Amino acid sequence: MTCINRRDLGLLVLRVGTGAVLAAHGTQKLFGWFGGSGLEATAAGMEHMGFKPGKQSALAAGLGEAGGGALLALGLATPVAGAAAAGAMAGAVSVHAPAGFFNQGGGFEYPAFLGFTAAAIGVAGAGRYSLDHATCHVLDRPWTVALAFLGSAAAAAAVVGRRAQGQDGGDDEGEPPEPEPFD
Repeated sequence: MTCINRRDLGLLVLRVGTGAVLAAHGTQKLFGWFGGSGLEATAAGMEHMGFKPGKQSALAAGLGEAGGGALLALGLATPVAGAAAAGAMAGAVSVHAPAGFFNQGGGFEYPAFLGFTAAAIGVAGAGRYSLDHATCHVLDRPWTVALAFLGSAAAAAAVVGRRAQGQDGGDDEGEPPEPEPFD
């Protein structure tokens, strides 16, 4: 008789919920689904927020969110998925940080929560009810955790740092860009 493991069931619920939110958010950027603006408008917005080049930044953010979220929900390549989503959320946090912490004031609460949750799942692993488990963790090895998070942290630091350097003078009109809601 197979016993349901509550910890693995909890990871499944957390993975699917977080992954679905991230995937939906990313598809707004990439395809304009769920009321999103699509890639071209997102690229213009990214450029306005100081992420240059805008199209590559929008594509990277959308893929980090949609791809990372989908992989988290499936429990496949979980360290890479968690790291990619956390890295994408680091960029969103940098946009919202000037508005403070709480989301109701445009702050970074929401993207930080998504990023920390994705990172925690990536570090903890997907659990028994996952494609990682079904494939004998071929894409979920200890070295992939370290490599994925080091790569994501380096990429996020470079992107956020480059944006910060460009923000020193504000945008073309002399004012810092406004954050987009729920980035």
